Amino acid sequence: MNNNSSKKNLRIAIVGGGISGVGLALDLCRNSDVEVTLFEAAPAFGEVGAGIAFGANAVRALDGLGIGEDYRKVDDRTPAPWEEVWFEWRRGDGEAKYLATTVMPGMGQSTVHRADFLDVLTTHLPEGTAQFNKRAVGVEQNGTEARVFFADGTDFVCDLLIAADGIKSALRAHVMEGIDAPPAEPRFTGTCAYRGMIDSDTLRAAFLAKGLNTHLVDVPQMYLVKDGHILTFPVKQGRVINMVAFLTDRSTDTPQWPADAPWVRKTTQADMLKDFADWGEAPRTLLECIPEPTYWALHDIAELPGYVHNRVVLIGDAAHAMLPHQGAGAGQGLEDAYFLARMLGDPRLTADNLPAVLATYDELRRPRACKVQRTSWETGELFEMRDPEAGDNEQILAVKLETRFNWLWNHDPASDVAEARARLGWEPQSAIA
Repeated sequence: MNNNSSKKNLRIAIVGGGISGVGLALDLCRNSDVEVTLFEAAPAFGEVGAGIAFGANAVRALDGLGIGEDYRKVDDRTPAPWEEVWFEWRRGDGEAKYLATTVMPGMGQSTVHRADFLDVLTTHLPEGTAQFNKRAVGVEQNGTEARVFFADGTDFVCDLLIAADGIKSALRAHVMEGIDAPPAEPRFTGTCAYRGMIDSDTLRAAFLAKGLNTHLVDVPQMYLVKDGHILTFPVKQGRVINMVAFLTDRSTDTPQWPADAPWVRKTTQADMLKDFADWGEAPRTLLECIPEPTYWALHDIAELPGYVHNRVVLIGDAAHAMLPHQGAGAGQGLEDAYFLARMLGDPRLTADNLPAVLATYDELRRPRACKVQRTSWETGELFEMRDPEAGDNEQILAVKLETRFNWLWNHDPASDVAEARARLGWEPQSAIA
């Protein structure tokens, strides 16, 4: 990057080809004076996991990144007439007693298969933007340049390195060391989850055979008991039901996951049913329709004291990996990407003010992302009847379940960009989103 008032040929490297990394790359590639290279460790783009949920805030970020239309081509929504329902909440024991309904106006339960969405996005990447089989292993900085090193022995020099390499980020330690903070390794949360997909006709037939209401198949449900919860929602235009069943081990305050054990593995239906033996008939029937579940050990990272060290920036799970209980993790990565796309693509960006621009990212995005991390853990406690105020009190539970997500969903990521521009003394420009 030239050290003058121009940002011509700003060389940006993005490490990590997930949705936030690709979304950011797509937006930045529209700027002729920005050179973007995206590095992905795998041989091709791909995402682990069946489904991903987006709140209204995340969809605003998708629209701001110019990929909202692509999202709507492959997304799933709660079917009419329940299109605004995010979840119905029920007890997981006994007769699945109804507790409350959480509504997301104009959205409802909005989900997408990760791989489907990534397939659509990557078709828009200019040829040559992405490089594969590039696993980042470290980074060093020299003045206004960063050099990222890869496992294949190659390296790459850039003006700005954006680490979107996930919870196991190889680049996070560099940022932590640079800001004189302790390393932030993934930590096991004590919660594990069984996951599976069920043909909706199969599940509907199973419910009918037991005299259960098939409304529970068609509308997103959350079944709650102490130290466990199960969620279901339709995907693939209602043809398939996605199911995740969570259990939390409370036997220790410092749960450990064996260092050599995979975080995701196949398991048996028999083991799963044993773990849910005391649950009610509706959730048990769900589990009986999943012959080959997978088993996930849920990890997160601590709230970080900073996301930026000179010319290296953390985004997405590399910065704020969190529990999935608010369906908010991917959305926070998209808010990161949207903020950086707008600021780095702004014609007022210069070599001189780049450090100040990155500082606004840290000042404005980090407190919100940390709050989402923290409240995601607290939400899991609420779901599993461990909230210090609600416990298993159904009345308090209902009020909290209906209202606690509004602050998260109602946020407009454009307000962060406007605040950043104000702090930098940049006059509003109506032509800039």
